[in-house]
Formats: sequence, structure tokens, C-alpha cells
Amino acid sequence: MQTTKPVKKPRKQRKHLYNAPAHLRHKFMAAPLSQELISSKGAKALPVRKGDTVRIMRGDHTGFEGKVSRIDLKKYRIFIEGLTREKVDGTNIFVSVHPSKVMIKSLKLDDKWRQGIVERKKELELPKKEKEAVKIPRKVAEAKKEKPVKKPKAAARAEEKLPEKKLKVKPKAAQKKPVAKKKKEEAPSIKKKKKVPAVAEEKPAEKEKKTKAVKKAPAKRKTTASKKKGGT
Repeated sequence: MQTTKPVKKPRKQRKHLYNAPAHLRHKFMAAPLSQELISSKGAKALPVRKGDTVRIMRGDHTGFEGKVSRIDLKKYRIFIEGLTREKVDGTNIFVSVHPSKVMIKSLKLDDKWRQGIVERKKELELPKKEKEAVKIPRKVAEAKKEKPVKKPKAAARAEEKLPEKKLKVKPKAAQKKPVAKKKKEEAPSIKKKKKVPAVAEEKPAEKEKKTKAVKKAPAKRKTTASKKKGGT
């Protein structure tokens, strides 16, 4: 039997679908079974065949049920009885549906080959269910047996020493509080004394600079006027 390798590139995936042989094309036509069939037959999905009753789960025709009348393996589509549309000419044609949009409600088991497939799938899934049934009671038993939580040694020591530390800290905090308040009250008085002379000293320096600049300006104008008078 020919096997397919897993491919990630979409162009190669399309090529595999287009060039797939007939026995692999039939596998690509698989659809999920209903909950009633899963419990009775044991299989979760099977390829759709002519004669199976099917229900559309997605698309424009959701909820429509009918028998499969034809299967197109070339285009990967199925045709259901009663699902038709009218063309512009007035003729009715069947609407094609992809098998992934469909759920199988009842199987046609006239073929002995298909009966063998269903039995094989049931045998494969039985051990899985038995394993799950064994795992569940173990989890329940483990949940009931709650183990006591062990605290780390450091946390346990800290809890034991906490009451001793609190008694020692309280008298120290009471002594330090009034000292801190006195420092805050004295600090602003010292800063104010330092800032006042600094501001007072800067102002006369600026006034002297301005007076010197004003005195120099008229001296230049007198020199220019004297030169002109002498020339005449």
C-alpha cells in the first residue's frame, strides 16, 4: 500500500491531492459519524458512500438531511438527493458538498468489506477506552488522599521568631519618633538664614554693572561731535 509523507508546503499538498490514486482518494472522502453511531459502532469517522444518509453541518444548506446519490472522487464532492438549485435556463441541478461539511447519520452496511472496516476500528478503539477507564479511578483516589503541605525550614523558623522580634522593635520605634520630629523642625530655620544673604548680595552687583554701561554710552557720542566741529 502506498503511503503519504507529511508535507507542510501548501503547493505540495495541493499537488498530492490532485495526483492521488483512487484508493487514497476514497480515504480523503471521510466524514465524522453521529454520537449514536460512535457509541454503537465504535468508529469516529468513515468514508462516505452511496446510500448513506447524511446531514449538512456547515454552509448555506445547514440542517439539510438526505441520502447520498453520487460521489465524485475527482473533485472530492458528494451529491445528496433533494439538494438542487435552479439555473437561469430553468433546469434543476444537484448542489455539490464537501464531505468535511457533513455528518453521517446512518451507514449502509450491505458491503462485507465495509463491515470488516467497522469491526477493525472497533477492536482498535476498545483498548484505548479500557486504558482511560483504568486511569480515571487512579486520579480520583489520588485526589482524595490529600498530602499535608510541608513548609520550608526557613518559613517555619521565621514564624517561630516573629513574636520575639516584635517585642524588641516596639521600644526602639517609640524612642526614635520624637528625635526625627525635632530634626525636621530645625532644618527649615537653618536653610532660610543661608538663602537671605545670598539674594541680597547679588542685587547690588547687578546694579553696578548697569550704571557702568550707561556712563560709557554718552562718552562715545561727545567724541564724535567734537571731531566734526573741529573740521569746520
